[in-house]
Amino acid sequence: MADPKGFLTTPRETACSRPVAERLKDWNEVYVPGSLLPIISKQAGRCMDCGIPFCHNGCPLGNLIPEWNDFAYREDWTAASERLHATNNFPEFTGRLCPAPCESACVLGINQPAVTIKNVEVSIIDKAWDNGDVTPQPPDRLSGKTVAVIGSGPAGLAAAQQLTRAGHTVAVYERADRIGGLLRYGIPEFKMEKVHINRRIEQMRAEGTKFRTGVEVGRDIPADGLRRRYDAVVIAAGATVSRDLPVPGRDLNGIHFAMEYLPLSNKVQEGDFVSPPITAAGKHVVVIGGGDTGADCVGTAHRQGAASVTQLEIMPRPSEDRPAGQPWPTFPMLYKVTSAHEEGGERIYSVSTTHFEGDEDGNVQSLHLVEVAFEDGKLVQKEGTERVLPAQLVTLAMGFTGTDQANGLVDQFGLELDARGNVARDASYATNVDGVFVAGDAGRGQSLIVWAIAEGRSAARGVDRYLTGASTLPYPVKPTDRSLMV
Repeated sequence: MADPKGFLTTPRETACSRPVAERLKDWNEVYVPGSLLPIISKQAGRCMDCGIPFCHNGCPLGNLIPEWNDFAYREDWTAASERLHATNNFPEFTGRLCPAPCESACVLGINQPAVTIKNVEVSIIDKAWDNGDVTPQPPDRLSGKTVAVIGSGPAGLAAAQQLTRAGHTVAVYERADRIGGLLRYGIPEFKMEKVHINRRIEQMRAEGTKFRTGVEVGRDIPADGLRRRYDAVVIAAGATVSRDLPVPGRDLNGIHFAMEYLPLSNKVQEGDFVSPPITAAGKHVVVIGGGDTGADCVGTAHRQGAASVTQLEIMPRPSEDRPAGQPWPTFPMLYKVTSAHEEGGERIYSVSTTHFEGDEDGNVQSLHLVEVAFEDGKLVQKEGTERVLPAQLVTLAMGFTGTDQANGLVDQFGLELDARGNVARDASYATNVDGVFVAGDAGRGQSLIVWAIAEGRSAARGVDRYLTGASTLPYPVKPTDRSLMV
């Protein structure tokens, strides 16, 4: 325990955000650069080094949080980085994007503000990059075995890096034009600048991982061809099928899935467009869905100059305090104000969209909604609560329903699905097809980035054991273990 009185004498502080008026003019990350380093040592000193560190259980990766907190407190950034990377391939991703279930499980959080674990994590990895502590780790020898990884999101990248370092020859197949999956095209630049992805890709290339962009397995390459070419296959294609809203007027122009809208804005930042083909500029924007993807749409619409932004959520407004039914150390559903919400707009809870109306040219102009409530476990509409919102752009951000089956990947491999429509797998992440494994949202369903990385690492161990009969890779979190579910 670095500072025995740290949790008593040091109040919780978090990263400072740039002023709203300033950050709405650009797409840079919202936080003030360097604002954490002056405070992070003392913040890490608030960690109590608990006899039973429940933060380990709260984190699907099993991060060694008290250990790297101690090193950060002592400003031994090299040792802190080593401990951080012992369980997490990409802490700069999780430190920016993860909702931090570890903090919800922090013992200090029982009666005080929890340790700022997420801020400490991102400070360690940013300092490690600055100090040159993050270097390629190529294998000492090659196994002669080959692995194809389908999908380059966090699960696919984690699996690929682990398998490459184990000595296997790994190729990552990505159907988009750039590596990164939803990290690249689903996460706005203001939440994570893509330089963080780019330098990890260069590290992985230097380690020996191969990347194949613009190749969709199932369409461009048949599954049987891939199986003949490689000794094992890891499917990490995500759960990319967006949940639709089948109400009258859905086919009007101007109604788009969030994952049709968000990637175009990122492509502008990549230099592919001068302006996005779908833009909120000057429009009344309605975002349907109250989660993180919806918030990403809100922040993007603000930066594009929307006339107004309204976010709708069918569920009631969450509590600002931990609900009695979600006791410590579980991950509670709380009311969150993200950086996008700080920038403006309105949030409306307990409402459902009934239909859209358009103009004579087929463009959406308004959205009709009604208040709803749960009665006897059923969602019912409240009479007399109908209202109309102006809407020239509507984004559907209601989550995802499973892996894309339209490209033939599932059928061509002959994969079995579970009751939820995800690719079925056993405790070693193996599917019903010999030599084919699955990791991340494709097997788990829509989930957190930290789960994707954990599953990618775990699937890599299953593949390594399949190829060699044993494995020195870290012991995995089993998909059947629900105790860590968040």
